[in-house]
Amino acid sequence: MSLPNGQKPFDCVEVRFKNSRKEFFRNTENLTLSIGDVVATQAKSGHDVGVVTLTGELVRIQMKRKKVSPDDKNLPKVYRKASQRDIDIWQKCRDREEEIKKRSREIAISLKLEMKLSDVEFQGDGSKATFYYTAEDRVDFRQLIKDMAKAFGIRIEMRQIGYRQEAQRLGGIGSCGRELCCSTWLTDFRSVSTASARYQQLALNPQKLAGQCGKLKCCLNYELDMYLEALKNFPPSDCKLKTQKGIAFCQKADIFKETLWFSYKDEPATWHTLSKDQVLEILELNKKNQKVASLEEYAADNVTEDKTTFENVVGQDSLTRFDRPNRKKRRKKKRRKPKSKASPNAK
Repeated sequence: MSLPNGQKPFDCVEVRFKNSRKEFFRNTENLTLSIGDVVATQAKSGHDVGVVTLTGELVRIQMKRKKVSPDDKNLPKVYRKASQRDIDIWQKCRDREEEIKKRSREIAISLKLEMKLSDVEFQGDGSKATFYYTAEDRVDFRQLIKDMAKAFGIRIEMRQIGYRQEAQRLGGIGSCGRELCCSTWLTDFRSVSTASARYQQLALNPQKLAGQCGKLKCCLNYELDMYLEALKNFPPSDCKLKTQKGIAFCQKADIFKETLWFSYKDEPATWHTLSKDQVLEILELNKKNQKVASLEEYAADNVTEDKTTFENVVGQDSLTRFDRPNRKKRRKKKRRKPKSKASPNAK
């Protein structure tokens, strides 16, 4: 997109590294960069190699979203576009990561450390490797660093991450059949509690509510605000209706259809369908120490006849309406006249 006269393009770019790790760098050399370019960037020691994912004014918006100041003078720099030698070294290091991850796990098991090494990421120049791990408690990995530095001949950096961050780095397919939200677009991890499932009337089954990280799914928060808005004027689920026939308890509620199902204490298997307004009306009468005759009077108004519009999926027409019926041709058997028996005296 062309800029107005006299306006300079924004001098920061977004660069992606392994497993969707993204950082911002300042283009001090005024390089002509576009999305997909492989660049060599500044690191704490040496340089790193990544792929440009965003340029121009969109980077400014992304920096504000992630609370990074565009005027920060301490932002790392983009050195140059990666040469073929940089890419070869970077690719060679990437090929070593799986082997080193397997060997480092064996070393951690031999030292009896209660930790899980989930991923290894090499720096672009191959001088340093960052090991990402998860653990419940604090881990003393000083001996582990010494053993790994001796075995691999590189500088080691250990970085602890949470279980959600581990799923974000590794990625995967969720139970919905799509890629994990945390590894595609979700940037902030909000706490998810079992109350979110209760408000949405979901069964508290850990196997269904837990995501790949072992924690409650982040998507439980997506529709929570809508449910809370609908529950503002909704009767509580533990409400009791006092009738002359007995006390009725709430068995089930449909928030968006504004329907509740009640049953008497003595007849728990028989449910009566009431609307939200009917329940609120009965509760107001109960506050005035007045009892309604029965729930059947209210439930009778909610009975609707189910009208079947179609007999099957495609309408009233049959699925085999174009097929030729197999009609077996019946052969007409001609009745033969019985032969008359000749008389013994006939010649």
